[in-house]
Amino acid sequence: MKIFDTEGFPNPARVRMALAEKNATEQVEFIPVDVMNGEHRSDPFRAKNPDATVPYAELPCGTCISQCTAITEYIDGAFDGPTLIGQTPKQRAKTHMMNLRAEAGLVDAVGAYFHHATPGLGPDLETDQNAQWGLTKKETAQHTMRYLDSVLAESKYLAGDDFTMADITAFAGLAFADFAKVDIPDDLNHLLSWRETVGKRPSIATG
Repeated sequence: MKIFDTEGFPNPARVRMALAEKNATEQVEFIPVDVMNGEHRSDPFRAKNPDATVPYAELPCGTCISQCTAITEYIDGAFDGPTLIGQTPKQRAKTHMMNLRAEAGLVDAVGAYFHHATPGLGPDLETDQNAQWGLTKKETAQHTMRYLDSVLAESKYLAGDDFTMADITAFAGLAFADFAKVDIPDDLNHLLSWRETVGKRPSIATG
C-alpha cells in the first residue's frame, strides 16, 4: 500500500495518525507529493486522484482511494488493532457524524480561511480567493470549537468513551488552526484538556 501525501499538511496528518494508531506505519510506503510546485494538479496525478488533493492511497491491486475518511475506513479494516470507527452500528454512525462535523466545521473551515483570507500557499496556487468567504469560515471554525467543547464536557472523546477517527480529525484541525492563526478561545477548557490528553498518545506524540 502506498500513501501519496505531503508531510505536515493537515489531511495527510490524519491518515498518518490513523496508521500509527493501528501500528501500521511501517507497512506502507509514503510517496511525497510536491504540492508547492503544483504536482497535485498535474495530469498524471489527476489520472489517479481526480480530486487533486493529498493524501490518496494506492492499493497493491492498483485501486486508488482518496478522501481521508475513506482511506481511514480502509486502514481500520485492513490492519489489526482497536477500531477507529466503532464496533456497533450505533458507534459507527456516531463516529461518522462527529467526524463529519469536525471535518466540515474545523478542518475545512480553517482551510477556507487559510486559502482565501490569507496569502495561503502563495499567488501561484491561490488563484481564486474570496476574502470575505474565508473570514466567514474562520467564524465557523471557532463556532465549531465551542461545539466540540460542549460535547467533551459530557464525553471522554468526541464519539463516546473510545478514541476514534473523529478525534484524529479534530486534533489535526486544531493543529491547522494553530498554523493558520485561528485562535482557540481560552475558556474552552474541555477542548483544551482533551487536546492535551490526545497529544500524549504514542501515535501522535511520536508522529
